[in-house]
Amino acid sequence: MSDRLTGHVCLITGATGMAAAAATRCAAEGAGVFIVSMEPEECRVLAERIRQEGGTAAWSAADLRDEVATNAAVAACVERFGRVDGLFAVAGASARTHGDGPIDQATLDGFAAAYELNAVPAFTVAAAAIRQMLHQDPAAGGRGAIILMSSVLASSPAQLFATHGYATAKGAIEALTVTMAARYAADLIRVNAVAPGLVATPMSQRAQDDPASVAYAARKQPLAQGLLPAEAAADLAVFLLSPESRYITGQVIALDGGWSVTEAPA
Repeated sequence: MSDRLTGHVCLITGATGMAAAAATRCAAEGAGVFIVSMEPEECRVLAERIRQEGGTAAWSAADLRDEVATNAAVAACVERFGRVDGLFAVAGASARTHGDGPIDQATLDGFAAAYELNAVPAFTVAAAAIRQMLHQDPAAGGRGAIILMSSVLASSPAQLFATHGYATAKGAIEALTVTMAARYAADLIRVNAVAPGLVATPMSQRAQDDPASVAYAARKQPLAQGLLPAEAAADLAVFLLSPESRYITGQVIALDGGWSVTEAPA
């Protein structure tokens, strides 16, 4: 590793999949990592593994749909490390079991649940992080960097993954990214988003167990020849949270193995 995040404090929401990969990689690059998830055992296990590997990590359990709990978690990060230099807001979930799906089959409860599980946590934690960053003295690269989590489905839909509430919530996150970036650029706070394709995480287990979805991913994501590894998100997160990307803001970066530029397979 190159110690690109030495002296930085990175707040990661989520404790499995891409969040776990990013937390581990950020710590390996020298950052103090603070993990926030609603599952305390997952937080504890991830933080302990990072510490066993020589990194610095702490955690707090919080339901990020709760603004008070989110504010408290960010305050706990500041109490432990003194500041927040980077936020990677990964936490989110499918609302398929709540009734999300193609709009002619979806329920209003499912649509609302998709928004609550994805757009609301992005809003609450970004708002708390921004308030903290505005009070910080600029360091190398500015006052702070934020990465929100979108999805390739917000702009490149697929029939196999027609969850319209989820795609809409991710589209809202992209709009939040750009408008936040515009508002806070003068304050030296950068905001970008990552829009992954199909990634091998616990959330995508249903797709991983479906031969048709696996075959689709192999054709639609030719650079990965299948599902993307969670570590791909960690690579991009380190770059976007580090001073190397100090002049990049307001961007939605497709991390999709070619999905968005590859014709839909027959």
